Amino acid sequence: MVLSPMRNLLVTSALPYANGPIHLGHLVEYLQTDIWVRYQKLRGNRCIYLCADDTHGTAISLRAQNEGRSEEELIAEMSESHQKDFADFGIEFDHYGSTNSEASREICHEIWAALREADMVVEEEVEQLYDVEKGMFLADRFVRGTCPKCNSPDQPGDNCDSCGATYSPVELIDPVSTLSGTRPEIRSAKHLFVQIEQLHGFLEEWTQSGTLPAESANYLKNFFLAEPLKDWDVSRPAPYFGFEISDSPGNYWYVWFDAPIGYIGTTKEWCDQHGEQLADWWKNEKTEIHHFIGKDIQYFHTLFWPAMLKTAGYSLPTKVHIHGFLTVDGDKMSKSRGTFIRAAKYLEHLNPSYLRYYYATKLSAKVEDLDLNLEEFVARVNSDLVGKVVNLASRTAKFVASPGLSETYPTNDEGLFEKFAQQGDAIAEAYEVGNFGKAMRLIIELADAANPYVESNAPWELRKDPEKTQQLQDVCTVALNLFRTLCVYLSPVLPDLAAKCGELLGDPITSWDQSKKPLSGTPVAKFKHMMQRVDAKRIETMIEESAAENEAAAAATTPALSFDDSGEFLSENPIADEIAFDDFAKVDLRVARVVEAHEVPEARKLIRLILSLGGDERRQVFAGIKAAYQPEDLVGELVVMVANLAPRKMKFGVSEGMIVAAGPGGKDIFVLNPDEGAIPGHRVM
Repeated sequence: MVLSPMRNLLVTSALPYANGPIHLGHLVEYLQTDIWVRYQKLRGNRCIYLCADDTHGTAISLRAQNEGRSEEELIAEMSESHQKDFADFGIEFDHYGSTNSEASREICHEIWAALREADMVVEEEVEQLYDVEKGMFLADRFVRGTCPKCNSPDQPGDNCDSCGATYSPVELIDPVSTLSGTRPEIRSAKHLFVQIEQLHGFLEEWTQSGTLPAESANYLKNFFLAEPLKDWDVSRPAPYFGFEISDSPGNYWYVWFDAPIGYIGTTKEWCDQHGEQLADWWKNEKTEIHHFIGKDIQYFHTLFWPAMLKTAGYSLPTKVHIHGFLTVDGDKMSKSRGTFIRAAKYLEHLNPSYLRYYYATKLSAKVEDLDLNLEEFVARVNSDLVGKVVNLASRTAKFVASPGLSETYPTNDEGLFEKFAQQGDAIAEAYEVGNFGKAMRLIIELADAANPYVESNAPWELRKDPEKTQQLQDVCTVALNLFRTLCVYLSPVLPDLAAKCGELLGDPITSWDQSKKPLSGTPVAKFKHMMQRVDAKRIETMIEESAAENEAAAAATTPALSFDDSGEFLSENPIADEIAFDDFAKVDLRVARVVEAHEVPEARKLIRLILSLGGDERRQVFAGIKAAYQPEDLVGELVVMVANLAPRKMKFGVSEGMIVAAGPGGKDIFVLNPDEGAIPGHRVM
């Protein structure tokens, strides 16, 4: 149901991390949010869209150090780059800030004080590995060593890939820092934890209240069933780029503590600029708060974040809109194949309107992945937008550039305008709930109904007969009004096309209600080309250039030695004792495809994989590769798995096999992929 107008809406997207450029995967979320915000503004609602760069953490410090500049210089450059990419895709923020702002620092202190007052913060001494050469405590992903359970060498800091055991980094045998290659010391440091278990009942009720998509609500049920909610480690010892904790000198708030607070800090900056009160937006039951995020960060946004807001007296989100990941032609984005495409690279070759429309056709209210099928991308844009929508104007506007539209709207339009106006409610409802794909289908169905009217009345033939001048003007008046109504409905998705329609007909599109009343008796400007067809060759060139750039970037960060065949790793990790051929033959190695990949919030190194061996055969495997891979990057990939390994019951579930990987560990671990042509179920020989 479409809600009543004049709502107060505060809308946010997840904050992009300031360590790299915006790419097509990022744009799924920001275009989704921008479309929803534009729709709300078109309906007359008061809606502000806020975002900021997420700027804190060790990764920012390490990159800045490697590049020989300060963290502030790095994040300033990235903010400028991000904002330009967003603007070039027509994404309009009411304010774009940074988590490294005084406004965010102020809110961090306020929320922290509330957590302290609620007695939700506990202090614990945590033993950690410390890199003396780098002068810093090491996160799990920066440590490798021998498993304390099975003595397998070169294992990550929290989970053994060989036996599946979990442990702390300090339990590793012969640990090594991946940052310096030195042996770290064990040192004790104070960490601060927030006990969100105190809000167990509230969080369980809130996550199941309809605020989240059904898929996410069901996912979160698991956290409330068996064990108490895990205490949340919210501090990191110096050195760390972030905000120092007010009552704990030498400790800094972890990036996932201050990142969502950036939503409020950015709102405060906007309020200060516009003479508004922060409480009207974050402590007002009449204001709706809508978060748009990806499914990879729903754990933080739907457990820790509402706990912080509830404790500090801020409003809870009205709705958390959660989307899936982007694949390209059915596979994860790949740098080597050129399908990991920067936003700026796309814009060198293609119109941003193409991507805005294609993503809209794929987005629904469900937590679903979105596939950018490049062949379909070309076909949809060329058929729907150029061949059906723009076609209405390009085939008629030139015939009425002089007389303009008919003085009164023709009555013999075959009922088309009334049909278009009536369909507006269904289209609006689809926009409201985030089912953009349905909205696009309904709009294109209207275009399909309008084009036969133009074809059957053939204005290009009517213009040849001086006695049919009025009929020609009437036919073009109907066609251009139908075109205008389509542009009203498409304006959240295609603001550039809507602006061109406004220029053509002298009536800028500013309200949804413009779809309900036709124009008549007004001038028509000289028709200018509105949209070109997609040239598939441009896509090919874009992918080729993207692959070349990615290869060059990888080469620039690779040591001068092209092949690391020094034998050093082999000398430190000698080949195991000889086995008989029959022993090896017992191991059944199979090709499998990753059909799902999920974070394991309780484990610092594990990713939960669902592998397909073909047909209906599925296996769940826990792999200690989180330091090297994002879950979304694994979906669709072929891997090699040990298929006949006895199931192992772990804290997080049953692992039904093992995937094969190589490397020294940490970020330098590489999942082995079969060559092209292999399919799930193939035996590895």
